[in-house]
Amino acid sequence: MKTRLLGGIAALLVAIIGTVLLVSYVQNADKRALAGTETESIYVVQKAIPAGTAADKIAALVTKKEVPRFSVADTSVTDLGSLGSKVTAVTLVPGEQLLASRMVEENAFLGPTRVQVPAGLQEITLKLPIERVAGGILKAGDTVGIFLSLEDSGGTAGGKTSKTQQSFHKVLVTAAQYSNGTATQTGTSGTATGASQVSSTSSTKAQGDGSYLITLAMNSVDAERIVFAVEFGKIYLSKEPGSAVESVKGTVDAAGLFR
Repeated sequence: MKTRLLGGIAALLVAIIGTVLLVSYVQNADKRALAGTETESIYVVQKAIPAGTAADKIAALVTKKEVPRFSVADTSVTDLGSLGSKVTAVTLVPGEQLLASRMVEENAFLGPTRVQVPAGLQEITLKLPIERVAGGILKAGDTVGIFLSLEDSGGTAGGKTSKTQQSFHKVLVTAAQYSNGTATQTGTSGTATGASQVSSTSSTKAQGDGSYLITLAMNSVDAERIVFAVEFGKIYLSKEPGSAVESVKGTVDAAGLFR
């Protein structure tokens, strides 16, 4: 009986010692992997950091970590004090390096009602009534189809013909505002519920003259075409998500309307 008890105790001690050794081995794995490698101490995101978080609130959400110098990004932060009064421009996720390039001055923060303009594109704003902006449900981050309508004086017998075409697909909306500049659809939900839609629509007149300012990201050539259409024709926007099927381009006129 005593022998069996001693054997059990010995087995337990062996298990404890083995566990301690294993934990120690795992904890030192990073150090062994970095042995002989030049390292640098940088800040790594430990908990998700929402966009707009002030630099002085970040300390509890990041941790210092030794990483190989060759893997350190050019703008990786090594001193939180260097961030001053800046805020995060985008949401930061656990595991990524804290980068100075993802921090902006507070007055330059785009906020939830705007999205960043893709590199190489410019912004252009259209003022349109509610029926031409998908009922006013458009918000920053949506993509839209753009329909252009124009009168053509080159018709038969000197008459005029009107033509319409969906000339652009899936154009990024960088901002959506009422005519007085107040942002629309500021919620985080992709589609508004019936109650919020009614509230948004019913308050439209209180937010300016009832029209909307829709800002789009486009290249210079396409922006020229849009300006021409605004000056000499009419524009209609559809809410066109990434999954929408694009049909073959063509124009619609009175002769082809019922084909």
